[in-house]
Amino acid sequence: MVRVQRCRILLATLAAILLLAVTGAQAQTAATSDDFYKGKTVRIIVTTAAGGGYDLITRAVARTLPKYVSGSPTVIVENMPGAGSVNGTNYIYNVAAKDGTVIGQIGNQIPFAPLLHVPQTQFDPLKFQWLGSPSSDIGILIVWHGASVETIADAKSRDVLMATSGGGSTSTFYARVLNSALGTRLKILTGYNGTNDAYLAMERGEVDGFPSVFWSSLKATKPDWIRDKKIKLLVKYGSRGTDPELAAVPFADDLATTPDDKLLLAMATAPLNLGQPYIMPPGVPAAHVQTMRNAFMGVFDDNGFRNDAKKLGFEVDAPKTGAQLEDIVRQAYGAPQKVIDRLVALSGGSN
Repeated sequence: MVRVQRCRILLATLAAILLLAVTGAQAQTAATSDDFYKGKTVRIIVTTAAGGGYDLITRAVARTLPKYVSGSPTVIVENMPGAGSVNGTNYIYNVAAKDGTVIGQIGNQIPFAPLLHVPQTQFDPLKFQWLGSPSSDIGILIVWHGASVETIADAKSRDVLMATSGGGSTSTFYARVLNSALGTRLKILTGYNGTNDAYLAMERGEVDGFPSVFWSSLKATKPDWIRDKKIKLLVKYGSRGTDPELAAVPFADDLATTPDDKLLLAMATAPLNLGQPYIMPPGVPAAHVQTMRNAFMGVFDDNGFRNDAKKLGFEVDAPKTGAQLEDIVRQAYGAPQKVIDRLVALSGGSN
């Protein structure tokens, strides 16, 4: 009987020792994770120039981020523009520290640059650590109120003259995509020096419209066009969005008639679904990636950040998690080769 009691005492003692060891290890792990960012400086590399949209929203993120990272690190923003965001993205992938102290804010088209054979790309977007995005965007094909075109069906039955800024521009690309996937007859007139010049051409009646107005930008820069019905909205693409002002505008995916056309549209508009994506380089410890993923979602839900964003003309609408961004990129790279080839041709092909 005594021997049995001694065995029970010994087992209880061993169990207590094991419990203390496990608890201590867990506490040590938590402390290590919690303490990592204490006293650190986190750099957010913006791959576009200072003063632009990506830069402004990132500075709002930087003001709020320490609140959601244990240890409250100092967060600074650095700009690294060049080659359409390629230079900065190459730096984040190949040069930046991989200890969790460097975050990248990249152009939403950049993850697809290797897929489209863009020169100078030195990164694999499937190896980035995706953190999240505050919103996605909606592209719209618009025509001026005086144009004879009323609906997307009209744009399939007659030529519609579109102002764009060059053969390789985003506006030209989306005009080509809509022609290919929906059968529209958008005639591309290149040579305008940026969006503002294209808008002026539309107002003067030199062209009918513009193929790739982004809804968030339109609301911020041309609210009178919407209020006074100076433009007609023919079709939307990218994020489906929830804005009631766009409820009556048909969605391009719903108008495509073949699976390949639907997939082409999904791939072409994937950048709009990425919104303003934030990443970490490959090789960052998983614990630090998760810390930042959680922190970014906290920022996007923060009322102060949302108010800052609104003042800058950004709507924080349906933020996306890092996992959702990664899934968008993986789906694009997993598309059938014939659709990828078609997209490559449209990105640099002829009118």
